[in-house]
Amino acid sequence: MGALEATIIIGVLIVGLVIGYIIHKTVGVKRLNDAQELSKRIIEEARKEALAQKKEILIQGKDEAIEHKRLVQQELKELERELKTKDKKLQDQSEKLEEKFEKITQKEQEVLGVEKDLTRKERKITELEETLNLKINEQEKRLQEVSGLTQEEARSLILQDVEGKTRHDAARMMRLIETEAKEIADRKAKDIIANAIQRYAGDYVGEQTVTAVTLPSEEMKGRIIGREGRNIRALEAATGVDLIIDDTPETVILSAYSPLRRQVAKMALERLIQDGRIHPARIEDIVKKVEQELDVQIREVGEQATFDVGVHGIHPDIVRLLGQLRYRTSFSQNVLQHSLEVASLCGMMAAELGLDIKKAKRAGLLHDIGKAVDHEIEGPHALIGADIAKKYGESKEIIHAIAAHHEDVPLKSTLSVLTQAADCLSGARPGARKELLENYVKRLEDLENIAVSFEGVSKAYAIQAGREVRVMVNSDDVDDDSTYLLCKDISDKIEKNLTYPGQIRVTVIRERRAVGFAK
Repeated sequence: MGALEATIIIGVLIVGLVIGYIIHKTVGVKRLNDAQELSKRIIEEARKEALAQKKEILIQGKDEAIEHKRLVQQELKELERELKTKDKKLQDQSEKLEEKFEKITQKEQEVLGVEKDLTRKERKITELEETLNLKINEQEKRLQEVSGLTQEEARSLILQDVEGKTRHDAARMMRLIETEAKEIADRKAKDIIANAIQRYAGDYVGEQTVTAVTLPSEEMKGRIIGREGRNIRALEAATGVDLIIDDTPETVILSAYSPLRRQVAKMALERLIQDGRIHPARIEDIVKKVEQELDVQIREVGEQATFDVGVHGIHPDIVRLLGQLRYRTSFSQNVLQHSLEVASLCGMMAAELGLDIKKAKRAGLLHDIGKAVDHEIEGPHALIGADIAKKYGESKEIIHAIAAHHEDVPLKSTLSVLTQAADCLSGARPGARKELLENYVKRLEDLENIAVSFEGVSKAYAIQAGREVRVMVNSDDVDDDSTYLLCKDISDKIEKNLTYPGQIRVTVIRERRAVGFAK
């Protein structure tokens, strides 16, 4: 019984499996058919949609082509209109050119006619000239026969007469013109210079070759001298200054030509007196420290000078050289004070003339910068200063003004003339400079000798401390007009042969005296 049941169950399972397989296969076939139908339907719809889009694209392309065609036709019409306008203009211009050509042709014909007339007249003039030359030659021969003079001799006499009269007239005209111009220029220049001098209020202190140092007591003199004079010798050796210790109470005199050395010695001596320790080693240390401090002070002095003048942007090395000018003198005039004075005068005169004030002040401040190193470099201080200014990037106008202020190079600009004038004003004013009596007397003698060397001069006198020379001429040898030429010749010779600050006035005097006696 158990075996039969098992067999039945197995058979039922097999039948079930067969039936399930058949059903599964039937369902798969149906699904495949449904999928194929769906795909066909999708493809058909896609084909229809593509055809519809194709139609729309074709319609849109036709519309765009129609619009593009319309725009092209419109542009062609505009171009055609422009071409017609230009063609019309060209036709008008062509007509105008034809008219001008006709006018030119007419003028050419007129010019040809005028040239023919001129040729005819020239021929007549030539014939007349030949006739006149023949007559002139005949007259010359008759004149030579009558006067007994050749043609060259007569021409020479006429030329001499004309030359004398012309020279006389030219001298008189020159005198009138130059006198008028000089009066106007002198008046204007005097106004400008007087205004500048009145506005400038700088102080002036004469530099000396000695410096006095006050001591706290007479006992300090012995300490400065030291045992067997070793302290004073050490101080003189370290500073290069002579110490004069005499009977003057509580005072030591420092003597040296260089103000810079005297300043170092003064500062060192004051520092030693304050410190109290005076011996050779201490002296050397103090002098070195003072030299370093003085170098800083020199730079500060240069910066203060540029600040006082109102000039900025100067190279630091030039600023240091400006500070050194405080300890340089020229004819006993402090060079830095002189440079500040020249800068101020330059600026004032530039303002009166409507020029660049800052540039004028810059040229005046730097004009003597070469004096800071002229004891180290050979050559005129003006050219040395110009080289320094060029080295440190100053402008060409400033360099030329520095180089030309003593006429080592020709004056070529208004700025250089202003600088030279301000330099002369600062150096020539009373009390600014000192010079040896021998040089002063020699200059006056040379001035008088130059004036007397001219023909017709009887006497010459240098007056006004050499600022003016008055020349007396013989009235029989020199006429009124010739005095003007003589005055100019004397001035030119003085300029060439003498060196002097400022300017020298030359006055030529001609007079005729009649003396009678009543008895």
